Amino acid sequence: MSASAEGNARAAGYTPHPYVGGRTAALRALAAWRMRWPGAPRVIVLTGNPGSGRSRLLTGFLMMCDPEYRKQLPIDDLDPATVPPDLPAPAVPSAAGRTAAQVLWLLADHFELAAGRTEDVFAELAARDEPVTIVVPDVDQAGPVRAAEEATRVVREVLTPLAATETVQLLADVPRELATELAGALPASQVQVIDLDAPEWADPKGLVLHAETALDAGAGAPELPYTTDPAARRALAEALATRAAGSRLTVQLAVQSLLMQPEGFDPADASQLPTSVGEALDLHARRLGADPQTLRLMLAPLAFAEGDGLPVQLLGTLANAVAGRDMSQDLADGMLLAAPFIQPVEPSSEDDENGTGEDAEAGAGDGRTLLRLMHPALAEEIRSGLPDVRDTQTRIAMALLEEVPQQDWAQADPYIRDHLAAHTLEAGLLPQLLTDPGLFAHADPVTLRAAIEAVPLEQLGAPARTYLRTAPLLTRSQASATLRAAFLESAFVEDGLAPYAEALHTRGFRLPWRTLWSVPLAGVRAVTTGSVAAAGEDGTAVSRSVAALLVPEGTPGSRTLPAAADGAVAPQDGTGAADGTAAGEDAGAVNGDGAAAAGGRTALLLHDLRAPEYVDADPSQVVQPSEEDRAAAPLGFSRGADYLRVWARADRRMVAALVSDSPVTDADLSPDGVLVVATERGVTARQILVAAPPAAPSVPAQRTGTTDADASHGLEGDHS
Repeated sequence: MSASAEGNARAAGYTPHPYVGGRTAALRALAAWRMRWPGAPRVIVLTGNPGSGRSRLLTGFLMMCDPEYRKQLPIDDLDPATVPPDLPAPAVPSAAGRTAAQVLWLLADHFELAAGRTEDVFAELAARDEPVTIVVPDVDQAGPVRAAEEATRVVREVLTPLAATETVQLLADVPRELATELAGALPASQVQVIDLDAPEWADPKGLVLHAETALDAGAGAPELPYTTDPAARRALAEALATRAAGSRLTVQLAVQSLLMQPEGFDPADASQLPTSVGEALDLHARRLGADPQTLRLMLAPLAFAEGDGLPVQLLGTLANAVAGRDMSQDLADGMLLAAPFIQPVEPSSEDDENGTGEDAEAGAGDGRTLLRLMHPALAEEIRSGLPDVRDTQTRIAMALLEEVPQQDWAQADPYIRDHLAAHTLEAGLLPQLLTDPGLFAHADPVTLRAAIEAVPLEQLGAPARTYLRTAPLLTRSQASATLRAAFLESAFVEDGLAPYAEALHTRGFRLPWRTLWSVPLAGVRAVTTGSVAAAGEDGTAVSRSVAALLVPEGTPGSRTLPAAADGAVAPQDGTGAADGTAAGEDAGAVNGDGAAAAGGRTALLLHDLRAPEYVDADPSQVVQPSEEDRAAAPLGFSRGADYLRVWARADRRMVAALVSDSPVTDADLSPDGVLVVATERGVTARQILVAAPPAAPSVPAQRTGTTDADASHGLEGDHS
């Protein structure tokens, strides 16, 4: 299988692939891999220079692998050796814009695996009786944040383990700098590297055909001497392909340039034909009488754009920032100049995660147009021509920050909200940005998390570490901005960052609760709410609302109930849960029987229900709400292994939904709406806010000694 296959295929009269237009040698190798031909490798690593046509080749091959799409192709006219067998379509988890974990969980969902951890995915695939076929395209575009180098993680955490799994037949499109690493992890007999720029895989005649087709007036090109005359068209196509030295992107840009603005182009002048992507830019500008550097400055904001592209309304602002001068006239006069290198993009539905209901964000889902460059290699060419990329990113980040109205993230353009962190990451300024809890709540958690995880942990402040600890919960739950704010509010209180929690109550969110206190108390078996007589500051007895916590005997501050008092403090079960789950179900009883069921001797620890302090009182004197009190309470709740729902008894309307990042061991809801939840992490009390947040007391200062949040160690188990 070599380049000689191209000539043999044409000599036999076969029709070129209508989308690929050549690449017979590579298509034959891919078809042999798909049919598991004897001697064919189990793993193929497809690579090449940016702009070599890897994506186009892979797309054309996948057209033939899809049973429905191949019906639209002239299969019978193609070289039979390039046509894969008619089998079910392979799994194709595109890496573009996704994290390594997201790619892996796409596979888990596709194959309906029961895996709960990343290593389980590979184990379940390895245990299959029949091999599975997986194609992973666009690894060079992996990750929601450019500077986070997610492609390396995809190769090391997803592709390398997949390639080592004997039941997996893998084809991956990988940038050259990672192709050798991936191939080197396997025995030579199991892997083949197809480098589209290597002589044995090159397709110069296919490149001529590609240019000739693009120049054909019969295929949509404007009527010009070199598009209507077959001989002239062929001659120009050959000259373009020769000058481009195998780069399909260079040919594509050159053709688009001369077809969109043919004035001043002489097909007989080879010096007007580019030899590289950069030359395609500069020749185009000179032919139209413009300064090449001006064109590059106009395109520079798009070269730094994150996500799907840059909103057109931000182009001028960022062009001014990059150039350090007013570019408005250049942009007004030069959009036709830039047109061959730009494509408009409609934002995906995922961009409007909060586009409905009370969480609708300004600017999201409004039909705005995004702009991006024609190819990532074009962006790299423009970036490489700038004197200082980090300084340019700093200018862009500052300009974006100035576009946030009154620093209110709810009013910020969705692009700024979701991607400012990516720009500040490459500028080296991200840690300084991570101080506003409003940004934490409004920004896309997948993108923000990827940016923060790219910063060394020791450079992050406590709020950012809290965010990293909470991020898996935010992405897994696909929470709205309001619910993200609620989860973060609790996380800040848990980590001793009460001012950040309080700030979220001033950012315009209608939070479902106010977190009153949290204690990192492990081993809590059960909780219940009630009241107890305790000594006041003047020594007189006062009634205090408390949370009674069933803890292992010996826990500091706890008291073991005397035998006569067993059963005095028992959890309430049967809240009338909408899903039939009793609030106290599986909690055990806060008495002697419960202690036995829990597998050890236990004691009671009393905590003030509304303040971050323990109560020194006789636990046997705790009085729980009566059944009548609970039945008359306006709220009820139900729970599962790691979630709770609070609902209004009057109309069964859910007023709060809580998802925990660790298993819930027990929970109770006081008649006046304080929800106390015990998890494997500790115990947290939240005042449920049914209506708009009342003028409640500020979140009190937390105990000293609470440790800072640990950083996340990856996206394991995160299916978002």
